[in-house]
Amino acid sequence: MHALFRASLASCSTISYHWPDTVGKALYGLSKYYHSSSATSQDLPKSTQFNAHCAPFPSRTHTCGGLSARDAGSRVILTGWLLPERKGKLVSFFPLKDSFGTVQLILNNSDGTREDLAALSKVPTESSVLVEGQVLLRPPSARRPSSKGPTGEIDVQVDNFILLNTAASDLPFMPSNVHNLPSEDIRLRYRYLDLRRSVLSDNLQKRSRVAHLVRNILHDSGFVEIETPILLRSSPEGAREFLVPTRTKSASDFPAFYALQQSPQQPKQLLIASGTVDKYFQIAKCFRDEDGRKDRQPEFTQIDLEMAYVSWGSMDSISAPSSGTQCSGNWRIGGSEVRVVVETIIKKIWKNIENVDLPSRFPVMTYNEAMTRFGSDKPDTRFGLEITEITPFVTPTQKRLLDEKDEILEAIIIRRSQEPGFWENTCRCELDTLMTASGFNIQSQESISITEKNAVIWLQQSKTIQVPASPEVIESQCADINAKLSISTGDIVWLARRSRVPSVGSHWKVTLPEAPQFLWVTEFPLFTRFDDDKEFLAKGRYSSSHHPFTAPMWEDIKSLYEGKVESVRGQHYDLVLNGVEIGGGSVRVHDASMQDHIFSNVLQLSEQEKAPFDQLLHALRCGAPPHGGIALGFDRLMSILCKTQSIRDVIAFPKTAGGTDLLFKSPAMVPVNVLAPYGIQHPK
Repeated sequence: MHALFRASLASCSTISYHWPDTVGKALYGLSKYYHSSSATSQDLPKSTQFNAHCAPFPSRTHTCGGLSARDAGSRVILTGWLLPERKGKLVSFFPLKDSFGTVQLILNNSDGTREDLAALSKVPTESSVLVEGQVLLRPPSARRPSSKGPTGEIDVQVDNFILLNTAASDLPFMPSNVHNLPSEDIRLRYRYLDLRRSVLSDNLQKRSRVAHLVRNILHDSGFVEIETPILLRSSPEGAREFLVPTRTKSASDFPAFYALQQSPQQPKQLLIASGTVDKYFQIAKCFRDEDGRKDRQPEFTQIDLEMAYVSWGSMDSISAPSSGTQCSGNWRIGGSEVRVVVETIIKKIWKNIENVDLPSRFPVMTYNEAMTRFGSDKPDTRFGLEITEITPFVTPTQKRLLDEKDEILEAIIIRRSQEPGFWENTCRCELDTLMTASGFNIQSQESISITEKNAVIWLQQSKTIQVPASPEVIESQCADINAKLSISTGDIVWLARRSRVPSVGSHWKVTLPEAPQFLWVTEFPLFTRFDDDKEFLAKGRYSSSHHPFTAPMWEDIKSLYEGKVESVRGQHYDLVLNGVEIGGGSVRVHDASMQDHIFSNVLQLSEQEKAPFDQLLHALRCGAPPHGGIALGFDRLMSILCKTQSIRDVIAFPKTAGGTDLLFKSPAMVPVNVLAPYGIQHPK
């Protein structure tokens, strides 16, 4: 296959306005090597094998996606990748694709077709070509709706073409064949081919638009974009770190290491403490050595914010301190300034990208309410499937037993009449999947289908309550519960007995409507012993639910110093969208003595573990202002905007779920002679 198929260069007057005479003559002198029907490899100079067009060529006049009916009659020069031909009796059709879209080329198949143009059919699919031709308006019956793109009303009749670079005939797969794609591992191995698929290129272009929009919003709001170090010191902030060896030796002559930043947490707090900026942001690259999941990557991007002089709550709360119970919708912690900025960003993104108007304010729910009603700290509020406590409906004897064990009885009612699709899926679900992942210490659980036979005795038949009652009492109980909860024949009741105090957990997943439902979840427990992801650092000690720099609610400061750790709530806020956490932040501790108390007395860090935070503690002693911030997961946010299940679809070169890079074949072994200067011995 020759490297160049095109109209005879001898008649280059058709595009002479792009080529100076001297260039045309030079190319004509080489043309026998490009297109002569008798040219063979023996005709070429020994040092020259033309696998690609390595000479000047005309500049394109338009992009493939930029043409429309307004260009009808115009002569154009296009570049792009040639996709499979559809051959008719009189005309052949070739899609030509570039980064901006796809346009259809047409080539006349009549007997008078020039031989050099007919050679376009022999060009391998996915080859890069340059095409010259005229824009034609399609017949009305052949015009696609404008929603399909501006090129749906026109074709380009080819006059000349240049094969810029030939695609191999044995490509691992054809990205243009979306109905016959290989496994994700193969597509990741050849990511540069996979990225030619429109769905991925569209995702990355949308990502760029959102990043540009976010920057403009924050710049207009007085934020200053500042880059912070990626190479930091290893510290026990909550996640496993990636370590980077250096040739610098420590004082004890042991190898010294950097740690890639888990987040810019300390640098951004130090920036605010310094007073150099009042509002900081960056779109930051972060690194965590975590187990791979569809919504996690070892390197990820977050929209990182920090603000000086954020509030510690409403002044009204001083005269009316909150209790442990509350009604929903109240933002009672500090950081309301952060909330306003984030809601502004999110609303403008959804308006500009999705053309969706979001509510002026996002609803607020406390952690305790979220866990009690939904069994999740990131509830999906698009549907009414809530947990209902039915402890008040049981007999006094049954209630006494539950109180002695500090347990409660709860139910989820799946109503066949209201959610038939979900009800049908529920019938096929395993009970363990439904209930044990709900974030509680479940003692007993079961699923009960309500029928005409058991409608008034289903509670008596329950194995969850364990303490039987007389049939008369049970019938009265069931009638009362059925009336209060509107339970009908055909419904399914998930019944569970669990500990009264909720712990951090996750919710099971179902397919739900895509309407955006944003929710703030606040007042998380400040500390926990139940986070398996942090146990490698905690080793039986308390760990921070968010991170160790989160401030307690001012009402709970006394409990913090009295050692009532489990009752202390944090000024921590998560932003949840349709059951997915897309961001989290907090008001920070700006009191150095309080921060040291948390490090030393609550988290029980050793002096060696506290050492990486010395500079932060000193900065707090230098008059640091009250401050707070948030980090929005940019990858996860984009996966939602692009309506894809995996964040790998919105990252140009992602890792696999296991954290490996199949394209660059990393991580990889390093030769012994490379390790030696770092003082690291190669395992034998």
